[in-house]
Amino acid sequence: MHTLQASTQEELVAAFTKSNEIGAGALLIGNDAFFTSIIAELAALSNQHAIPSIYQYPDFAVAGGLMSYGASITEAYRVIGSYAARVLKGEKPADLPVQQSTKIEFVINRKTAKTLGITVPDRLLALADEVIE
Repeated sequence: MHTLQASTQEELVAAFTKSNEIGAGALLIGNDAFFTSIIAELAALSNQHAIPSIYQYPDFAVAGGLMSYGASITEAYRVIGSYAARVLKGEKPADLPVQQSTKIEFVINRKTAKTLGITVPDRLLALADEVIE
């Protein structure tokens, strides 16, 4: 396992080049504000370098990345909304329990898999919340 870091466009391109040089079989792209702001570019670079990649948000798979797996943004906003409602009704924020989203979304882009020469097992496709054809 190798850790590659990038916080600029130049470092991002260099990280993908390095992943090819070290023979990385796949990338797990960590959640980061910079990466979230360039999801489509991450997907394009993954495909350009022919490296299967996974990211936390479904937008990555929709943009052409291989797959995404992470907490549902919709569910997270619902939890935030319920917290806000409780505070507005007079509860003290310090008294509220810590909660996190429990709904996980798994999206596979089958078109990208085919482009990369990957056959996604039927069992994995059956587990996905969404399969992009």
